[in-house]
Amino acid sequence: MTRSSRGRPRRAAALLAVVSTAVLVAAACGGDDDTDPAADDPSPGEATEGAGDDEPVEIRFSWWGSDSRHEQTQQIIEVFQEEYPHITVVPDFTDWESYWDRLATATAGGDAPDVMTQEERYMTDYANRGQLLDLNELPVDLSGIDPLALGGGQIDGAQYAVATGVNAFTVIADPQAFEDAGVQVPDDSTWTWEQLADVAAQITANGDVFGIQPDGSNEAGFKIYARQHGQELYNPDGTLGFEADTLAEWWEIQLDFIESGAAPSPTELLEVEGPDTSYIARNQSAIATAYWTNQLGALSGTAQRELALLRYPGEGENPGMYFKPAMFYSISSQTEHPEEAALFVDFLLNDVRAAEIMLTDRGLPANVDVRQQILSQLPETETQVAEFMAEIGPGLSDPPPPPPNGAGEIPAILTRLWEELLFERMTPQQAAEQFVNEANAAIGG
Repeated sequence: MTRSSRGRPRRAAALLAVVSTAVLVAAACGGDDDTDPAADDPSPGEATEGAGDDEPVEIRFSWWGSDSRHEQTQQIIEVFQEEYPHITVVPDFTDWESYWDRLATATAGGDAPDVMTQEERYMTDYANRGQLLDLNELPVDLSGIDPLALGGGQIDGAQYAVATGVNAFTVIADPQAFEDAGVQVPDDSTWTWEQLADVAAQITANGDVFGIQPDGSNEAGFKIYARQHGQELYNPDGTLGFEADTLAEWWEIQLDFIESGAAPSPTELLEVEGPDTSYIARNQSAIATAYWTNQLGALSGTAQRELALLRYPGEGENPGMYFKPAMFYSISSQTEHPEEAALFVDFLLNDVRAAEIMLTDRGLPANVDVRQQILSQLPETETQVAEFMAEIGPGLSDPPPPPPNGAGEIPAILTRLWEELLFERMTPQQAAEQFVNEANAAIGG
């Protein structure tokens, strides 16, 4: 049920019956150490009585991201605390690189945040180690969540995580750079990888910028390419689902952009440390192939010009693209306040006031009704994202299965081997076979 900004029902009292179940689940899903995180919890009856009396409760919420995301999230917390003045939400945020080390350390030490932000490559690890509660057993209303977004957080029928919103991995283009080079923006509903290479070469030859900024280190890009060839990065059983030759072919395409002069040199590419330093954000390339739809606003803002979203090129009927949960909300099995944590997650997902503040920074809202309510409030770039997602949705493939345990190691392996390729210390085939070996070791394949 979608909540409006007025007259939102108070659900805590109506949902007290689930507290005993939540506490039992928390006790059963303890941390990695020998201390039972629920050992000092009150009995179920005492917990119910305390929640009904609205006794002061403190929960911690962790996330990663930019300064703007931090500011927006702080505003959401303030609105939630006005709704539930007995619940204090303590913010715990950092950058992407530091987040996972901090979360792993806190979880291992029995001090996990009550509500945590998860990412698909790590969610399975935390769920399988008993560190996450099943949201189906808690007062979180999932009825309005986009069905395409729900599956990514499910393992063996349990909902260990729920999507904050949905994104798509896309090609981002600079129409002004195309115009300056006298090159027409292609029809992205039919173009191929060969046409992408031709367009990038033409822009470099005719204009003052590089045609393309490729990236052979991003697993999402390869995931699309593999799906276009009837393969997957991972099978449903958690094993690798692609052939080494397919990865080698994808890497060869990226290297060809560089060898043709359509892309910057290897050294220049490795200097890109994020969207703000990308070539397309600095008006130095016409195309970039390694960004998500929710990054369009930041890229356009840095570029100070309108950028466009394009489908990935392909070679067949399967576009390979899919809606991906931008990130997830999960509740720790170590929490002493499962109901209050659930109320906060419910607010983040289902209250339109939270969506009006966050807009699409965590993806287009996963709650379909809430998504519709905020469309008229979106800035131009985010309206562009919403329209693009609506346009491509009917032709997309089903989302891939959740990554297996150990998938968090895959990006580092892919990045290291891509660097070996850039400086010609390995051939694409050698690097692909090495990746298969190392990836199998990481995921236990």
